[in-house]
Amino acid sequence: MKPFARILAATDLSAPARHAVERGFQIAAATGARYSVMHALELDAIDSLREWLGEDSTRVKRQIEEQARESLAHLLADPARNRGVAADAIIASGPPLATILAEADAIDADLLVLGARGNDFMRRLLLGSTASRLLRKASGHAVLVVKQAPHEAYRRLLIPVDFSPVSARAIEFARQLAPAADIFLLHAFEAPFEGKLAFAGVEDDVMQRYRAAAREDALRRMRHLAEMAGLASGDYAPLVVHGGASQQAIAQEQELDCDLIVIGKHGRHVTEELLLGSVTKHVLAESECDVLVIGDVKPPQSPGSDA
Repeated sequence: MKPFARILAATDLSAPARHAVERGFQIAAATGARYSVMHALELDAIDSLREWLGEDSTRVKRQIEEQARESLAHLLADPARNRGVAADAIIASGPPLATILAEADAIDADLLVLGARGNDFMRRLLLGSTASRLLRKASGHAVLVVKQAPHEAYRRLLIPVDFSPVSARAIEFARQLAPAADIFLLHAFEAPFEGKLAFAGVEDDVMQRYRAAAREDALRRMRHLAEMAGLASGDYAPLVVHGGASQQAIAQEQELDCDLIVIGKHGRHVTEELLLGSVTKHVLAESECDVLVIGDVKPPQSPGSDA
């Protein structure tokens, strides 16, 4: 089975951003997917300096583009990084966010790979409101945010789930990205009206029974979700814990030494920004490992699939 047909990585050509390019090479080598690496140039910004550069502004833009092409070609040709994969080099001019997403749409990328660190636009891309905008607009693509150097394939996956359809897609996508990895399914719960009951003075033993019933219900739903996503009972470890989803995801990442968190992005239109801020954005900001965000995307299909 060929999990991914097209992978696109974006880089600002800085040393920290190379981790994303290298992870893309690792995934492409393992899956046989066609791999493209792009660098977006904001050459129009040079025009604002025309008053000082005069006619030299055209020459400066040309030199910047030529230097970028040489740097990207050198990066992709490095046998220490490319794992024998011949990647397509793309240099594009325009606002980085819009340019990256336009290219991902144009090639119908199954996976968009970004570095969490960089010298210029990549740093801004993964911080603040821009991250939310990218994840919102990239709803047709899975987005892999790379934070660590890719020394090996992903070994331990943490997948927070809430039993929605996007949780099932996250599991399916994760299995195809890292078929040999250990999978931990995490559901963090707080029993309905728990805070109000505690405030009302409900006794501790009653609250404990209430939480135990909520936990059993969550375990039942997790088993059903795993089955729907094609997981047998021995294919994953279930984790149902009491507490907030954001905090528990980070705590379990560290406790289990996970190297990838796979999380489903929820919400549409006006509410989506708020939902990104509550869980996905927190995990992006606070996790130490890489993060794969799954939105309204279908898992990659093998050639000849009817789906």
